[in-house]
Amino acid sequence: MTSHCANPNCATPLLGLREGRIFQFEVRPQFTAGTTSGTRAMVEKIRQVSHFWLCGRCSSKLTLAFDALKGVIVTPFRAS
Repeated sequence: MTSHCANPNCATPLLGLREGRIFQFEVRPQFTAGTTSGTRAMVEKIRQVSHFWLCGRCSSKLTLAFDALKGVIVTPFRAS
């Protein structure tokens, strides 16, 4: 769990879960060119979950998304 808002432009500390929104993302390991198939099969069984928090002010206009190249990113809500 994080100790502050996931928005890099916000420094609000996480003091409680009354406000804001928690996000959970599964983190998959990156493989290098030298990875053997046996090692890869063993690593694929490992599941890591990371948690992120947006404060109440940020979560009213922003959300978190996963980008395959950048990882977890902060994005504005899409207008409907």
